[in-house]
Amino acid sequence: MASTPLTHLLYLHGFRSSPQSVKAQKLSRLMAQQFPALHRWCPALPASPRVAMEQLAAGIQDWPRTGMAVMGSSLGGFYAHVLARQIGCPVVLLNPAVHPSRDLASHIGEHPAWHDPSQRIHFDAAYIDELWALEHTPQTHNPPCLAVIAKGDEVLDWQEMLGAYGQDRVRLIEGSDHGLTDFDQYLPEILEFLDLLANAEENPNGMGKSAHVRII
Repeated sequence: MASTPLTHLLYLHGFRSSPQSVKAQKLSRLMAQQFPALHRWCPALPASPRVAMEQLAAGIQDWPRTGMAVMGSSLGGFYAHVLARQIGCPVVLLNPAVHPSRDLASHIGEHPAWHDPSQRIHFDAAYIDELWALEHTPQTHNPPCLAVIAKGDEVLDWQEMLGAYGQDRVRLIEGSDHGLTDFDQYLPEILEFLDLLANAEENPNGMGKSAHVRII
């Protein structure tokens, strides 16, 4: 990545997930505790891919393009990659979807939200066409990319992920799972990729270039 300090970070959750996901919450706590000046946004994404991308574009329209990055998991990783290729910011992909229009075609209908089964998510057939359109969005930038891919992913094909997103920097994990339950292990590499360790000013928590990342 470039040496411009990171000031804004966008995190995108996956299908049927939410800002209450384990990874989103861990990342939020880490940033709040050790990088409190960093502006963070983890929106609750609507089921419609078109509406989700419109809301994201509106939400980051005033963000500095040279001081922002986006991170996403699963379907959120797909969205993150589409967004980053449009605006040119660094992107971190966590077991990212490759062809969601194909993979989610069998999920049309109503589903419980992962983190609150009392809430329902309606995935409309029209959303498949919206995903297809996003899959064919022209690329205007070739952003720096770190793909964290688990061979143990039980939902997505790790070889397909590697083929689609393995042209830049890859952390290929032996084992693990789709949700990256061992996410803590990869946070130091993610922070290093984002230049947060190199560019962080010393603070009361002692974060600096060589400091250890504390997960609480």
